[in-house]
Amino acid sequence: MSNLYRRLCAEFPSDPSRVFAYLPDGQVVTYADVESGSARFANTLHGLGVKPGDRVAVQAEKSIAQLLLYLGCLRCGAVFLPLNTAYTAGELDYFIGDAEPALFVCDPAKAEAFNHLPAAQIETMDATGDGSLVQLARGASSTFDTVARSNDDLAAILYTSGTTGRSKGAMLSHDNLGSNAFTLRDFWQFSETDVLLHALPIFHTHGLFVATNVILASGAAMIFLPRFDAGDVLAALPRASAMMGVPTFYIRLLQEQGFTREHVAHVRLFVSGSAPLAADIHRAFEERTGHKILERYGMTETNMNTSNPYDGARIPGTVGVPLPSVNIRIADPKSGALLPQGEVGVIEISGPNVFKGYWRMPEKTAAEFHDGYFISGDLGRIDERGYVSIVGREKDLIIAGGYNIYPAEVEAVIGDLPEVHEVAVIGVPHPDLGEAVVAVIVPRDAGFANAETINGALADQLARFKQPRKVIFTNELPKNAMGKVQKALLREEHGHLFHNE
Repeated sequence: MSNLYRRLCAEFPSDPSRVFAYLPDGQVVTYADVESGSARFANTLHGLGVKPGDRVAVQAEKSIAQLLLYLGCLRCGAVFLPLNTAYTAGELDYFIGDAEPALFVCDPAKAEAFNHLPAAQIETMDATGDGSLVQLARGASSTFDTVARSNDDLAAILYTSGTTGRSKGAMLSHDNLGSNAFTLRDFWQFSETDVLLHALPIFHTHGLFVATNVILASGAAMIFLPRFDAGDVLAALPRASAMMGVPTFYIRLLQEQGFTREHVAHVRLFVSGSAPLAADIHRAFEERTGHKILERYGMTETNMNTSNPYDGARIPGTVGVPLPSVNIRIADPKSGALLPQGEVGVIEISGPNVFKGYWRMPEKTAAEFHDGYFISGDLGRIDERGYVSIVGREKDLIIAGGYNIYPAEVEAVIGDLPEVHEVAVIGVPHPDLGEAVVAVIVPRDAGFANAETINGALADQLARFKQPRKVIFTNELPKNAMGKVQKALLREEHGHLFHNE
């Protein structure tokens, strides 16, 4: 049962007519449809010459057809490679050249622009679930003998966001994905009675491997929305028992008048991840709805590592405790020596969830592991209760005048101020200090731009060396598709602030 699909389908409802997905147009997809649809795609891939271990790259809008293609890849032993829909043809040159897929699937409207790509074959799939690959699948057999795969055989490759240098392809095995799906199912107490509201993209680990795999492993259902729209989500919530989202989802829901305690009284679980959830949003959400958002911590390379408990204290500012079978330790970023409890260092992770390495980068892979632990690059601490707190990325650490400053700590204090809606703290070059702290703030009121008010409020809350040398106001922070603030862009934009000092 090492093939992930075999493990998942063993948990499907005994009644195949049970609903897997509710679609916006009122149609439903049953578990019988999942079985037959994934078989059709597996047969189609086989007919196109895709062999076990071959990569199938996909850049297409979110659709149920794409999920069935993912499952079809698992069934025939291919390696699924989803790509962000925002990537241009120029950017795709790198991914396709690096992964060398046997098949590239894209939107029909973009197919001509990709004719130069060195994929063996190009087929299409659009947001409605149509396209040349889908048409081929319609004519294929609805039965397929799922191929045997070992635990370590690759199921997927996900490219990292590439904020520093070229993106790297994280190789994820059938067991990496399977172990995490079943661990999360049990830890978050999902069952076949659940209905998950799914408004996440499916080119990312959150929407594809966390949300989808957990539902399949539970035999549960989901409300499958093409994207996050606050109005659509608000309308769908009365039919849902759970929701997975990024902080931006919850920030926008709090701006909706109809988002009340009564409206979500039946929902048992709200999960947030992919970016830090500000403590003030956590508190505002609980005050409005009576629900404490469950925050967790994961990475492209590891899937999920930690989670606040389902039963027990969900503590704002933490990402909870290590999941069962996952080991977390804190090490000195320079020496690699393990640090005492409570001290800040780089988070290192081991467990069945940890990826097999970076595609065709053996030296980079070796450099990112230490004694069997993956060096995450995230800075954090573990408190006396075993809860993990993330204080930032190692590359985001600010060293000003010889002092280490963790942006998350400064952001937490600034984010609590009544004038502040969102904040990102960065370090930029400074002629005297080496780096200086800069706070980029989205105010609650668009007209507010008083740096003195902010600095005055911080005087008694942060040591002087942690306080911002500059406060910049903006209408919005640059974010990626998962709502994570792109600090590299902010550092580039504001890197010349102190050049004349």
